[in-house]
Amino acid sequence: MAVECASEMDAAPTDCFEYFWNKQGEWVEEPNQRRGGESGVQRILNSKGQLLYAKRQVGHIHRSWLHPFGRPTVLREHAALQGLRLLEIKVPELVFCGARRGPENQWQALLVTAALEGYTEIDNWYAAGGRERHGEAFHQKVLQALAETLARMHRGRWQHGCLYAKHVFVRVDGEGEQAQVKIALLDFEKCRQRLSRRRAAAHDLKQLRRHSSWNDTDWQKLYYFYKTAFGSSIKGL
Repeated sequence: MAVECASEMDAAPTDCFEYFWNKQGEWVEEPNQRRGGESGVQRILNSKGQLLYAKRQVGHIHRSWLHPFGRPTVLREHAALQGLRLLEIKVPELVFCGARRGPENQWQALLVTAALEGYTEIDNWYAAGGRERHGEAFHQKVLQALAETLARMHRGRWQHGCLYAKHVFVRVDGEGEQAQVKIALLDFEKCRQRLSRRRAAAHDLKQLRRHSSWNDTDWQKLYYFYKTAFGSSIKGL
């Protein structure tokens, strides 16, 4: 049973795989059946008490022209995390990623990431009164920060592939006029690089508009900031 993707920990990859595979915690996303196998996410703690999220999969694969016989989806997510970090996009810190052949030659795969400390799902931020507390001028900063983050991802030809509001996280540091906003993205299981940055952009923006609660006025502001950062408009939006 071979580990295909190395760890960022000091221990040998095989030891890390066994450690995280056997470590159990609270299910954040119950295992569900799809892509010929199952996938779920647990909340766990490491030996130092740090909060981690472990995505564990059995037989959960994707196929492409490079991998016609299938490859664990966490390996594609691992590549996306590395690529987006090079673009200075805030994503969960990678702790461990690995895959091996288990019983009956099925893939067993793990992706372990650190929690996004201080970040809140954007819809939860709205629900908690973040917009009212900080005011409309600051809310425009939130929309602009998100637009610039998405434009940077798309200029790098990365398509998130499942861009819902629940995958957008916001962090506010400070109060009043000194408050600063940071944006993070997560869940890159379907993320891939496209040949065209416009195709990546069009797919994600249409998806985000369908799966978010912004009204038309807010969306037009977000899209204005996006066009400014991206350098052009996207047809059909």
